Amino acid sequence: MPDTTATAPAAEPTHTWLITLQYPVHNGYAVVTHNGSITAAPGSNRERAYLDIRDWLTQQRPELARGNVLFFSLEPYRL
Repeated sequence: MPDTTATAPAAEPTHTWLITLQYPVHNGYAVVTHNGSITAAPGSNRERAYLDIRDWLTQQRPELARGNVLFFSLEPYRL
């Protein structure tokens, strides 16, 4: 998956993310995990990053809009 959800122009990502969602399908539920990186705007916060990631995922896969988050991680990109 390519880098996603840039919130401010920058030379490289500031954070990496991982999210696992469970969403309804015809006879039950499906689980999917996505990951990527973002460039957070100065002064931004974890909630804004989460919302940007969910918005991006929903644009890519509309069925995930009804998904429940099972896991979410947002970490600085550098070690």
